[in-house]
Amino acid sequence: MRATAIRASEMPGPKTYNMWWGAPDLPPQKGIIQYSMSPMRQRAAHHMFSNWLFNGYRRLSAQVPYFAIPIGLGYGIYAWAKRYDTWQNSKAAHVAGHAHD
Repeated sequence: MRATAIRASEMPGPKTYNMWWGAPDLPPQKGIIQYSMSPMRQRAAHHMFSNWLFNGYRRLSAQVPYFAIPIGLGYGIYAWAKRYDTWQNSKAAHVAGHAHD
């Protein structure tokens, strides 16, 4: 098996097609195509703030069931537990025989 030659960090030789980037004395490369975009397409955020109110409301209202129901359910359980705990620690619960164990 033949060992590979160690390459130093130098500019590539003249037989490589992709010349060293930024060298001003090299000939221009062939077959490079440049594309450009219309200035109207580059204005991606043109109506972002004016359309935010209606489009944002529409998108947010579509997601309300996914976060409002769990939050409401969690708050209902929290309020019930708080009320039940207050009752358990009251004199009425102790008289009724529901004291802490």
